[in-house]
Amino acid sequence: MSDTEDIIRIAAKGDGVTQSGRHVTGAVTGDTVTPDGSIEAGPHHVTPPCRHFGNCGGCQLQHADEAALTRFVTDRVVNAALGQEIELRELLPTHLSPPQSRRRTTLHAHKAGKGAAIGFHEARSNRIVDMQECHIIDPRLFSLVAPLRKLVADHAGRGPVDVSLTLADQGIDCALKGIEADGLAATEAMLDFARDHSLARLSLDQGFGPEPVWEPQPVTITLGEVPVGLPQGAFLQPTADGEEVLLGDAKRWLEGAVTVADLFSGLGTFAFALAGPAKVLAAEAARDAHLACKSAANCRGIPVHAMHRDLFRNPLQAAEISKFSSVLLDPPRAGAREQVAQIAASEIERVVYVSCNPSSWARDARTLVDAGFKLQALRPVGQFRWSTHVELTSYFTR
Repeated sequence: MSDTEDIIRIAAKGDGVTQSGRHVTGAVTGDTVTPDGSIEAGPHHVTPPCRHFGNCGGCQLQHADEAALTRFVTDRVVNAALGQEIELRELLPTHLSPPQSRRRTTLHAHKAGKGAAIGFHEARSNRIVDMQECHIIDPRLFSLVAPLRKLVADHAGRGPVDVSLTLADQGIDCALKGIEADGLAATEAMLDFARDHSLARLSLDQGFGPEPVWEPQPVTITLGEVPVGLPQGAFLQPTADGEEVLLGDAKRWLEGAVTVADLFSGLGTFAFALAGPAKVLAAEAARDAHLACKSAANCRGIPVHAMHRDLFRNPLQAAEISKFSSVLLDPPRAGAREQVAQIAASEIERVVYVSCNPSSWARDARTLVDAGFKLQALRPVGQFRWSTHVELTSYFTR
């Protein structure tokens, strides 16, 4: 390269991109790349707040300021729509979750000499960055890192240990995979750990799935003011503030709906928020999540009908969908190609589509537009702060 080049955008994987299309690791919008390949920081390049940034794979964009980060999230979503030639009528303000707001995470650990290392993996590596600070997870979760390090050092074997942490209504739900509590002393140590740190639940996975060894009260997560049983490993929106934004859009767009089909409903995050004015069908394939949603709705007489159904293998058919006044779907990253085809073929006129993958969303959105829907509103959402993982809410009518 013989000339200085400016970084004009951040690519999907977090690299800065020049006008000529060159990708530069560690650069953000507004930086300059000199002929020798070094980066001259621009107005949007900031000092990363965490000492582990650059090694830890948990974050990719801590060197981008709020404006650059917002633009990155926004561009990922808008460009996905433009790539499918989808006309957008209203772009809502991008939401970014604040630092230290993540309420669920999975850490990795292993014994190291007489101690242990615990944290996220390095980027593109199985090596663990021993976490001394973290600016993304909730401080209540981080407060367990040091005690967990000691627990792993004292009781783990030489193999890897996975640590899943979730903030539930009763406190922290902790699941450990790779620690075998053999014998009375080891079992008592696990119970002492749970008691000393006021855990809501402690589970051990010794090769047969997580099994609770400590759960003083049934663990729940409140969704739409309804306490719902929290199964092991159930999906939960990563931040409370992000969930509030998603729910706010859904409730506003579906105002006045009499019946709603909530597809890929999980525990009922949207179903319970929408129920009351509307009768809601909550369709979900994961049996534990389905049963938790069904039990919570039945116990409180809430108008949510939980249906156990694999919408990939057996999507709701067009004739079934046409019986509802509106549809909400929040599928996994792969999107919902077959289910969206049935929605497109139905007589439904309102669709709210929440997505964690702009690419699969755009493909599905194109199917809806080809069937006569218009994209009325779109909101980019960045719940995974400083990462390249982007979400969105969208509203279609015809």
